[in-house]
Amino acid sequence: MGIRTGAQYIEAVKARKPEVWLSGRKVENLFEEPVFKQPILEIAKLYDMQHDPEFQEKITHVCEETGERVNNAFLVPKSYEDLVKRRNVFEAYARATFGLMGRTPDFLNVVVTSMYYNSWFFEKYNKNWAENVRNYYRYLRDNDIFLTHAIINPQNDRSKTSHEQKDTYTHLGAVKETPDGLVVRGAKMLATLAPVTDEVIIYSFPGFAPGDEKYALAFAIPIDTPGLRIICREPMQDGTRSFFDHPLASRFEEMDALLVFDDVVVPWDRVFLYNNVEAANKLYPMTGAGQQPAHQSGVRGLVKLEFATHVAMKVADTIGVDGYLNVQDQLGELAQSLESIRALLKVAEYEHTMTEHGEAMPAYVPLETIRGLLPKMYPRAIEVIQIVGAGGLLMSPTGADFESAELRDSIDNYYVGREGISSLERVSIFKLAWDLCGEAFGQRLLQYERYYTGDPIRKRGIFYNNYKRQTPLTMVDEALKGAQLDEKALDEKELDNKEALTN
Repeated sequence: MGIRTGAQYIEAVKARKPEVWLSGRKVENLFEEPVFKQPILEIAKLYDMQHDPEFQEKITHVCEETGERVNNAFLVPKSYEDLVKRRNVFEAYARATFGLMGRTPDFLNVVVTSMYYNSWFFEKYNKNWAENVRNYYRYLRDNDIFLTHAIINPQNDRSKTSHEQKDTYTHLGAVKETPDGLVVRGAKMLATLAPVTDEVIIYSFPGFAPGDEKYALAFAIPIDTPGLRIICREPMQDGTRSFFDHPLASRFEEMDALLVFDDVVVPWDRVFLYNNVEAANKLYPMTGAGQQPAHQSGVRGLVKLEFATHVAMKVADTIGVDGYLNVQDQLGELAQSLESIRALLKVAEYEHTMTEHGEAMPAYVPLETIRGLLPKMYPRAIEVIQIVGAGGLLMSPTGADFESAELRDSIDNYYVGREGISSLERVSIFKLAWDLCGEAFGQRLLQYERYYTGDPIRKRGIFYNNYKRQTPLTMVDEALKGAQLDEKALDEKELDNKEALTN
């Protein structure tokens, strides 16, 4: 089939019947559920972009294996040019959603593509795993499947490993083997957009210890597999807010969920890793499943930071405060942060390395630098919006107020911006800003960016240790060359001094 349309994606959502729980009730019709409907339509627009003449050549390519047109997220990069082709789809999808949807279809399709091309890793442990990965990649590519993932254990007792938890199956683990497949039980999070996806893939960060064998798992199943329960977090909006009053929350609410597996049967041809702590700990670094999607998240993060920066600049301009030096300083800081991320992405692509298997890998150091900087830069952008907008962010009237004949004169008089900015324009901009920096929707985006790749402090520690190991500190030796004192002479002098004191 190759690339599918938005209508085909919507039909797939309507056809599925996953067990989705929202605010204490089971959702029977996903497409008609107000919380999900608009996000579904936004995802559908991304699928339609693949057929749009403006984007098709930039974000898709003709697959050599099938002759069908497929998304560039399924392209195995073997050159700088291929990395640029993949960046094109990352950027197109991010700009279509202002960088606010972190789990658009391109992200996990890149993950599976990386696993596919590095299936040699799985083959070292089990030839069936390798074949399953290769077949699953082709299934995703040829049917343009939309994936979610859940790779984090629930926040229970973090001082203990999975096998030390009070309940053996608090964390997702294998129960038993059957002729039909592997039976699994327990929970995983944080499955973003899970209710409106086609399938879920499970794998984990490194960190398994001896005794955790049953929790060392990687597999994929349809999102409506029997026994899989999707428990949604509290919605950040109820799906009924107007576009005028909430221009972002009304469209881009990305539902997160806890996935509970109640003795779910995973067919053997969908098992990619099982009962092997060593393989589970090495999967993430050895298959490129961390580094390749960091390219996608870096591009998306750039667009999200650019959007927040533009909102901050627009708020300042709307009320005429960007003529003040302190405001210029803060906005200039955001602009420089933005351009730093843009430059790092270009360096990551240009200084790519080629693996021994012929895969073009975006450079590790600039990508990890982006991962370290964005969790600080994006919250700072939100803070600047809050500072520049000040009390005005709390005082916007509603669309209904504008439509009231009795109120309109007062609103036009007291909500007008600087010269040339009408009340309607000023309020619209401030509502956009408040959605991004003050509403629950915006606070979720903020928390998401802080912990997008895990604990930022631990990540930076890992980066430092890798950087130190790979970076000879030769400049220090060079600077001290010729400045060292003769240790033998110093020892002899110290001995002479001691003898002199004795005598």
